[in-house]
Amino acid sequence: MHAKPIARLIAAPLIFGLALSGCATTASSPAIAESTAPQSAHGVVSAADPRAQAAGEAMLAAGGNATDAAIAVMLALTVVEPQSSGIGGGGFFVRGAADGDVTSYDGREKAPAGASPDWFLRADGSLPSFEESVQSGLSVGVPGNIRMAAMAHHEHGKLPWAKLFEPAIALARDGFQINNRLYNALSSRPEHSGFTAEARQLYFDADGKVLPAGSLVKNEQLAKTFERIASEGPDAFYLSDMGEKLVTEVAQATPRDGAMTMDDLTAYEPKQRDAVCGSYRKYRVCSMGPPSSGGVAVLQILGQLERFDLKALGKDNPATWHLFIESQRLAYADRELYMADPDYFDVPVAGLIAPDYIAMRSALIDPAKRNDKVAAGTPVGAKIALADGDEPEEHGTSHFAAVDGEGTMVSYTSTIESSFGSGLMANGFYLNNELTDFSRAPEVNGRIVANRVEGGKRPRSSMSPTVVWDPQGHPFMAVGAAGGPTIPVTTTRAIIGAIDFGLSAQDSLALPFLMSVGNALMLEQGTWLAAAAPQFEALGHARIVLREAPIKGNAIVREGEQWMSARDPRIETGLDVP
Repeated sequence: MHAKPIARLIAAPLIFGLALSGCATTASSPAIAESTAPQSAHGVVSAADPRAQAAGEAMLAAGGNATDAAIAVMLALTVVEPQSSGIGGGGFFVRGAADGDVTSYDGREKAPAGASPDWFLRADGSLPSFEESVQSGLSVGVPGNIRMAAMAHHEHGKLPWAKLFEPAIALARDGFQINNRLYNALSSRPEHSGFTAEARQLYFDADGKVLPAGSLVKNEQLAKTFERIASEGPDAFYLSDMGEKLVTEVAQATPRDGAMTMDDLTAYEPKQRDAVCGSYRKYRVCSMGPPSSGGVAVLQILGQLERFDLKALGKDNPATWHLFIESQRLAYADRELYMADPDYFDVPVAGLIAPDYIAMRSALIDPAKRNDKVAAGTPVGAKIALADGDEPEEHGTSHFAAVDGEGTMVSYTSTIESSFGSGLMANGFYLNNELTDFSRAPEVNGRIVANRVEGGKRPRSSMSPTVVWDPQGHPFMAVGAAGGPTIPVTTTRAIIGAIDFGLSAQDSLALPFLMSVGNALMLEQGTWLAAAAPQFEALGHARIVLREAPIKGNAIVREGEQWMSARDPRIETGLDVP
């Protein structure tokens, strides 16, 4: 299961880019190192990097709450996990209080006002290579993380704003070690991660080689950026000379009119969105709504499975996961057609998660065989004929969560899209390439694509930050994942592990991974799922690919009277420098 580090998997094309011609060779699976942390007197935090997790824990120890902790983690990840997330990108933030109140914030990046549906097309109407689109100002959306964090902090934070920056400033100024995950990410795409002189000075030696794992990196420019935002507030990021430097970097790399301007930065506003909520076995599940497709997909997969007794079938039964895959296929068919920015397209959210619609879709699941053809349904509110676009998979993402002593849960997913985003850098951090999350083709066969580029629009996402309450209404779980289109699958699988099988946070994340991709079924190599490939074939899953799971989940689960934190075991074992 661990022949290659997960950072390299996320940096490389995901399962959608595989040659799906048959089964790969399985590899033996070494022991997985656990990473669990019990609740302290102040609360608990889960993050992919322990140094960022420590930043959140420091906020809780200082008297802060889950909102404070989550923001501190996001800032620290900008330093230690620059390939995945940070202030050069955006995110989604879901807060669930002990009394059941839920609030969600949309800090998704926006296209500049000058962008149009033909944004990525050449003058002759043809599409350039994906990499050409990525490594360009065309791919950079107006970053949203700082404005969203400020909004969430204003409404729910407890500690002073400047306090949240202290761990990140210390990591940037005093230095942090390059761990093996970051080294592998840098090495897998040196022409991209070292695209700018600023990045090469940080992560490469004088001969242009990636600094070895264990090297101490000091990012003084980022430390100064943090200090200004800490003292002056978010306007220092969006309205000052720092913003001008960001815009100049993007504009110089944009090969057409309509490039990002200071007006685009000034106009950016995060939004408080309605969370999408549903019930699964009397547990209340709330996640992020559009422009994320993830929350709706999570609720659909769970809802379509509720009529099946998964607990009785068991977690080690191919029949259980056949049902899961068939439910995923139905949810993803809807996702491809209907999900987009609700400010630009009337997304039929209520219809997609309505119990009668989910029951109708669930009836299409056959426990005995694979459905040969799965298509999107027609939920109430679906008004126009749409086309499936050509959106790529996201790679550069990180999920983290926090629960405080009051039982408030925060689930936060942050992203810069591809590994190292656009490759462009400004003010000490990488800039996102979120605009390539749009469909680069605005129409298919004369029908518009809901997720096409438009000025000021936010691209569709797979991010699925989720919070769960138990049947008695008590906070139970905060969960989410990285890994592009695998995110809703990873998130839902962990929820099923905790609810149906009573697993711990760690064991829920460690469940073997599987996912349907087009006409193929991916099974995680080195697990019992891979060994059960013949049984899946007997159920009609003829095209099976065995490979490592390109996922990175995080979860906090209440186990008895104690909260337990876990990070995906696939990012452990030999991946972190002590």
